[in-house]
Amino acid sequence: MKVLGGASPGSPLIPELVYSFFQMEFACVTAAILMGGIAERGRVLPAMVFIFMWTTIVYCPLAYWAWGTNGWALKWGVLDFAGGGPVEIGSGIGGLAYSWILGRRQEKELLNFRPHNVSMVGLGTSLLWFGWIGFNGGSAFGANLRAVIAIWNTMIAAAFGGVVWCLLDFRIERRWTMVGFCSGTIAGLVAATPSSGYLHLWSSVIVGVLSGGICNFATKVKFLIGVDDALDLFAEHAVGGIIGILLNAFFASTTIINLDDLEHTDKGGWINHNWKQLYIQFTYVCATCAYTFVVTAFLAKCVDLIPGLHLRNTPEAEKRGMDEIEIGEFASDYIEIRRDFTDGAAPFDSTEGKHEFFHPHVTTDRHARHPDVSFQDDAPSHNTSQQDLHEPPHHFETSLSEKTEGSTVAPP
Repeated sequence: MKVLGGASPGSPLIPELVYSFFQMEFACVTAAILMGGIAERGRVLPAMVFIFMWTTIVYCPLAYWAWGTNGWALKWGVLDFAGGGPVEIGSGIGGLAYSWILGRRQEKELLNFRPHNVSMVGLGTSLLWFGWIGFNGGSAFGANLRAVIAIWNTMIAAAFGGVVWCLLDFRIERRWTMVGFCSGTIAGLVAATPSSGYLHLWSSVIVGVLSGGICNFATKVKFLIGVDDALDLFAEHAVGGIIGILLNAFFASTTIINLDDLEHTDKGGWINHNWKQLYIQFTYVCATCAYTFVVTAFLAKCVDLIPGLHLRNTPEAEKRGMDEIEIGEFASDYIEIRRDFTDGAAPFDSTEGKHEFFHPHVTTDRHARHPDVSFQDDAPSHNTSQQDLHEPPHHFETSLSEKTEGSTVAPP
């Protein structure tokens, strides 16, 4: 805290106190991404203990490798503009390792699995996109042309990533999904993180296309290796970061690097005939992936073995949901009236005046299975009176009483 206005490692024009705050935000974002690995089954307190240890033992060394004055990656000439290694590979590979130690969710909890609120997905992506402009543009440490180039490259890669992902999903679903576009946008933003400050604008078209396509296919890896990576941290962040880092070896330009009037180098990528940059970038990727996965898995296992700090919640808690068990608040309170998809399946009059029975079914999307859902026992006979049609079945009353007993939710 005594440095105050001293020159920072990032730029002599930026005070070290400002630089440290900026780097702290990078660490916060990385930790937040990694914590997506606890989705729907992890406990909060052990996760807090783990993330403190992880930030100290994993993230800080990764950040020092890339940005520290004496970091081996920086001294060796690795090109990582805004954190493809510390932030993206760190969170993506770290999230994969944490999910592996945590274990898979219960299969029955994955039936009819789909986004809670697509509007929130779109809103969140737009906020991320806006923040990413500062994330990448600010890594130029000044209001200069390199910062503007970084912002433009970020926008281009995100846009093309979203379009490509959406097209790949359309070939299967025949729908232009908002979730698909948002997923591709994030993939493009991730790939732009290590590359945006090194590339000409036309190169970011390639970055966006490759990240959107490869990250889309990478979402299938978790099924191949049997790791329940709920938020696709590996596919989006790790793979996207790797793509951006490796493409620097091909398209990094000394013209762009020297635009900030601070760095003067003649070592770009292949377009500057610097052929050895590819193995430098590849070695950096291997080192960050290996260190992150091994140490993250080790730390998670150590925390899990501490009495009272088991990472995973009980099966009953998973059934009731982490909102209720761990937080005590709900994104949408009304959903607690009908926790399960089949709750409240009751006969009712159709709008056409016909006494028809409603047969709910579980939709099958790319995340769902085909469960055997039967309502034959509840179907009314043809002799049922109109008054009986309006009476809820006994299983509905029992289900509600069981789910509301001992909770703050009152039955209707």
